[in-house]
Amino acid sequence: MQLYTYYIGVDISNTDFCGSIYQTPDIPVKTLTDIENKLSGFNKFEQWLTNQQITPNNSVICLEATGVYAEQLCYYFTAKGYPVALEPPLKVKRSFPDKRHKTDKVDSREIAEYAYRFSDELRIWQPKNEIIEQIQVLLMAREQLVVHKTALLNTRQALTKKVIQTPLANKIYDQNIARLKKQIKDIENELNKLIDKHPDFRNAVQKLKSIPGVAMLMACNFLTVTNGFENEMATNYRKAAAFISICPYEHQSGTSIYKKPRSVKYGPARLRKLLHLAARSAITHNANFRKYYELKKAQGKSRRLILNNVANKILKIMCAIIQSQRTYVDNYVLLSMNT
Repeated sequence: MQLYTYYIGVDISNTDFCGSIYQTPDIPVKTLTDIENKLSGFNKFEQWLTNQQITPNNSVICLEATGVYAEQLCYYFTAKGYPVALEPPLKVKRSFPDKRHKTDKVDSREIAEYAYRFSDELRIWQPKNEIIEQIQVLLMAREQLVVHKTALLNTRQALTKKVIQTPLANKIYDQNIARLKKQIKDIENELNKLIDKHPDFRNAVQKLKSIPGVAMLMACNFLTVTNGFENEMATNYRKAAAFISICPYEHQSGTSIYKKPRSVKYGPARLRKLLHLAARSAITHNANFRKYYELKKAQGKSRRLILNNVANKILKIMCAIIQSQRTYVDNYVLLSMNT
């Protein structure tokens, strides 16, 4: 476990951020406020840390993972050699009782104290591969375009039912739908090009696509979530299922409290949705998954539960494929070396 002398908590927004230095509970916390969230502000903050005898070797900088606002600061201080930790906001929030005052100063101090209390659990941030960053942005853009296209298609379909037609409106809708379809196709082509640039990514994605129900989008999303198949979720099914939130959690106490186990709605929603769609495709087009579906249905299981089970099976196979680096084989049977 890495021990630090100084724990720097940073509460950041789009325009500025606030930083606090925490050492131990008996030493007062030092705070610097109203620092601009740009290069000049980073330089000012670093100089302030240097004036407090803080160096990359005796400190850790901790932030909440709240999106792109912290990205430039993470790159800056990582390049300077500082260990930077990005922590889930909900975990930080649950580490403290509800408070009446909520300011940037208070938040930065709590983040610094959190880093001190949970120093053994901090996850040090590392810059992502450039290709992974581009794939992630393209996947986000594609999803937004698909949402817009679906909305336009629904409206266009409704307009066909009107007695009095408006040609200009119909033409505008058709043109926008066609434009969005082309843009979505362009993104998919670009995803293929980016994957092809990295031989390891290309080979892994091809193997994942051999799994029933898994297509290019699923493989690309799994690639970004697992940081290029490098973190432990790529091969540890249980951690991946918990992160994506497709594993059911029990809710039971004594004899009076009981709810059916169900998955929570945390984690990456896009990957969770794709796993659900993969499960539906698998039970439709793959004989083995279809047989499993019919068996569970005959046992009285709900369709929702069966699909969640199939999604978990697909995720487990994906992790096994990444670990073994083998292509999926339907009806695979492991034979003992003695037979």
